[in-house]
Amino acid sequence: MKAQAIITINNCRIDSPRSTVIPKINLQMNENERWLVIGPNGGGKADFFNALSGETGLHFVPNTQGTLEVPLFSNIFADSSETVSLEKAARLIQEERENDESDYLEGGVDIGRTGRVFIAQAVKDRTLENLENREEIKLTGIQKILDRGLKYMSTGEIRRTLLARALISGKKLLLLSDPFAGLDAESRKIIFDFIENIHSPYIILGMERWNEIPSSITNVVEFTDKAISFCGSRADYEKLLKERASKAEAKRGEEKNEFSSLYKETSSQTIVEETEEKLLVQMNNVNVSWSENHVLKNLNWTVEKGQHWLIRGPNGSGKTTLLELITGDNMQVYCNDVKLFGIKRGSGESVWDIKKHLGIVSYRLHVEYRMLGGTSLENVIISGFRDSIGLYEAAKDTELALAKKWLTLGGFEGREKQTFGSLSYGEQRAILILRSAVKCPDLLILDEPCHGLDENYRTKILHLMELIGEGGTTTMLHVTHDPTEKLNCEHNILELRPGEEPMYRILSE
Repeated sequence: MKAQAIITINNCRIDSPRSTVIPKINLQMNENERWLVIGPNGGGKADFFNALSGETGLHFVPNTQGTLEVPLFSNIFADSSETVSLEKAARLIQEERENDESDYLEGGVDIGRTGRVFIAQAVKDRTLENLENREEIKLTGIQKILDRGLKYMSTGEIRRTLLARALISGKKLLLLSDPFAGLDAESRKIIFDFIENIHSPYIILGMERWNEIPSSITNVVEFTDKAISFCGSRADYEKLLKERASKAEAKRGEEKNEFSSLYKETSSQTIVEETEEKLLVQMNNVNVSWSENHVLKNLNWTVEKGQHWLIRGPNGSGKTTLLELITGDNMQVYCNDVKLFGIKRGSGESVWDIKKHLGIVSYRLHVEYRMLGGTSLENVIISGFRDSIGLYEAAKDTELALAKKWLTLGGFEGREKQTFGSLSYGEQRAILILRSAVKCPDLLILDEPCHGLDENYRTKILHLMELIGEGGTTTMLHVTHDPTEKLNCEHNILELRPGEEPMYRILSE
């Protein structure tokens, strides 16, 4: 018996309201198949997902006239699809930021939509009594954060909230893009087992890299340079990957040496203003809480110059909160004993005196830059010298020249005038990492820097971080859930352990 086609795309293109995004697609997905969509950042994978979901204005358009026998585009899921992705999570937080009315409220705090409200909006009656007892909520493990504002959730928590909403919505097709990124080991296992075992709704999985691929995947479509570069069985794709790996291995050493030389040349042209202070961060008996939830409790921690730290812990354990005490994005820093570069926060120090010593890559920064999506890539890089979000004064010739070199280093040669908003999520992340490093800061804060990066960008960024760590100028604080992203220079580990006493451990390796 012939398998039923669930999605047919026959000689179609993907259009945005202004232009053609992908000129030609031929693809058929059948009911007895489980598909993976993969490809490098900016290659077209996200465009394909967005067109299937119909959430961002992208849609499939036939290139030729069809016949009754050969349909050009058909999708049995029609309007019954839901996307869970880093991109969608970023858009959601962006909405919450844009709708924040804290300035108009007595007390000055608008928590925005809670997880409970956001999930209830996905169903018609919008009531969802006893939400905590729903199987979808238990599966995603978000019972304890239902009444927390979305903008106060960690990256992993908001991704699991999006998945819970998608399941409760009753949609027939789930588009899961890079579902394991930023999740702790327990959460990854929950989502992995879910993908492996669920039969309804139908799932199309998207990944930036070939890792943690469920065994249930039978077929693969790869997008590169806005075109399909592979379409076929899982076995054939794995064979292709082995062939590519053997060819790439021969070039890897040469490319790494070229990258190292270019980095040293580029960074040597940056004027470095180092602090003479040896103690960069001092936290004494720090406590941070939201309502009854103690995020950080009695934390004592010191970061010395040249002492690189890996920070780890489960989703919601307080890693991002810890970093935001340093960057000043969490106001509870002023009711705690926190010193940066020898200066106690809240003692009258200028925010610019702090910022000039910091380089930052974070989810919050990413959202802020998405709200300025029309900024050119060279201006994003130059803003790293100015410690600003966006650029508000004309760039100097020296800054333009350096920005061009940093963009070349990151693989963006010739793309200086492109806008930040035109890039894929992973490409945006890579640009922000370059921005954080341009002034060779005393302290570089990297909160899940490899989120959304394909294998090529991930390799480059991890090598860049290694070079920075070896340089002797910059001290790094690095948050990641992926043990393969730990750097050789990270001999110190701060491990957050919620619910335990004490709630953290300091380890050395």
